[in-house]
Amino acid sequence: MGGVPTPLAYLFMSWGAVSAVLVALVIYGNTLSIREDDELYLNKAEDHMMAREQRVLIAKMDQLKRVIIVLAVISGILLVAGASVWVWMGFHPY
Repeated sequence: MGGVPTPLAYLFMSWGAVSAVLVALVIYGNTLSIREDDELYLNKAEDHMMAREQRVLIAKMDQLKRVIIVLAVISGILLVAGASVWVWMGFHPY
């Protein structure tokens, strides 16, 4: 049986899944920030309605930022754990 050991495979598969979700959220966050960066020149009547949209957009981006940070930390931990198990298995063969 010359394949990858099961715990190591699970670690790297979970790291890959978390990293894929992280990349998707970063791309989504960048699309939100494109809309946030638009310059709006409004009169007084439009200001109230459009300012509310911008506040909602900024709140979404702040919440997304927290989720991205948590996923980045989890991804880093899983990567380090997988690499550590891989090195440990290299030094301690079956």
